[in-house]
Amino acid sequence: MNNLRLALTRSGEPITILMVDDDPDDCQLVTEALQEAGLANELRFAEDGEELMDYLHHRGKFADPASSPTPDLILLDLNMPKMDGREALKEIKSNRKLKLIPIVVFTTSQSEQDILRSYDLGVNSYIVKPSAFSELVDVVKILESYWFNTVQLPPSGTEGYIE
Repeated sequence: MNNLRLALTRSGEPITILMVDDDPDDCQLVTEALQEAGLANELRFAEDGEELMDYLHHRGKFADPASSPTPDLILLDLNMPKMDGREALKEIKSNRKLKLIPIVVFTTSQSEQDILRSYDLGVNSYIVKPSAFSELVDVVKILESYWFNTVQLPPSGTEGYIE
C-alpha cells in the first residue's frame, strides 16, 4: 500500500474534491483509486445535479458548511437523473459565487457534441472514464499532478472575480 498524503492548496489547506455521479460503483472505484494513488484527501459526493446545487448552496442535508465545505475541484458526470451534468455546469458557471470552482467532466460519454457543449458551458477539463482500474489510478495521478501540484487553484471561499 502507498503512503497516503494530503493534497494541499498553496495556503496549506487540504483540497476538497466533490464527485457528482449517480453510480455508486463509480464513486467507490474513484475512492479506491485515490487511495491506490496515495491521496488521503476526503472525497465528498453528490448523486445528481440537484444534489450538487444543494451542496454548493448549503441546502437540505448539506446545510452545515463545516461538513460541506466549498470544493476546490468538482468531478462531474454528465448523464444523471433529475438535473444532469450539463444543466448543473451551466448553472454553476453562470453564478458569480460559484463560477471559479474548477470543474472536470468525468463521464463515459465520448460524444463530440458532449465534449464541445461542455467546453462551451465553461468546463475546465473533459475526461472519459477509463474502463480498467489501473487506468483510473493513472488518471487520478494525472489529476493530482495537474490540479494539485501544477496549477494554482482559486483561494477557498473566493466569490467571483475581484474587481
